[in-house]
Amino acid sequence: MRPNKIKQMWRDKKWVTLGWLSVSHGFTAEVMARQGFDALVVDMQHGLTDMNDVWPMLQAISQTDTVPVVRVPWNDPPTIMKVLDLGAYAVIVPLVNTAEDAAKAVAACRYPPVGMRSSGPVRAVHYGGSDYLAKANDEIVVMAMIETKEGLANLDTICATPGLDAVYIGPSDLSFALGMAPRGDNPDPVHIATCDKIRDAAHKAGIKAVMHCASAAFAAGAVKRGFDMIMLTSDLASMVAGVRRQLDDLKAATA
Repeated sequence: MRPNKIKQMWRDKKWVTLGWLSVSHGFTAEVMARQGFDALVVDMQHGLTDMNDVWPMLQAISQTDTVPVVRVPWNDPPTIMKVLDLGAYAVIVPLVNTAEDAAKAVAACRYPPVGMRSSGPVRAVHYGGSDYLAKANDEIVVMAMIETKEGLANLDTICATPGLDAVYIGPSDLSFALGMAPRGDNPDPVHIATCDKIRDAAHKAGIKAVMHCASAAFAAGAVKRGFDMIMLTSDLASMVAGVRRQLDDLKAATA
């Protein structure tokens, strides 16, 4: 089976870069995948992507060495199993509040006897290799998002879930949980301390911690604070920032 680069890098004690796809288009996915990210997320939760869009985007990413990841819209086993069958090598599950939620997500990603995933890797076997069924349990990465008051209260038991590979911090919803207005790259000391608490709980349990960022400066700080994967930017954010910069430069040059 094709090795999962994310797991390889984590075994080598390296941190992983993650890009984000909010726009639902194969060409956008291909261009982003060619920019040098270690992994790239197709966002089904808040992006424009529906299930019919997922497989062409995964095909586009698969032209490169970038690891294809999908954030599913909900902790729904049929959806999780479907995106894995289409070739996702990692799944991000939002709004995981309890150890039971985490165990449900893990079970959907693992074939029996350790999980409940149904056999039918319609595209995954062509992307992953002929021995996909035998080795997928060891290669597929499962990440649970910690972003609610309940999730924080159950942090240690979530992190201790057998088969869970990482916890993923959703900073905006985490801000809600802490009584703050949602924002990316939140510098509030309480928010920072809570993120570090999540990181420490993950590492204590022997799993990885992922930080969702909105700028290179904040992402660099997260790396220095010991996070194992950082989401740096999205296709949509990059497009908006690039256009605004060009327009601002033009206005300044012609003032």
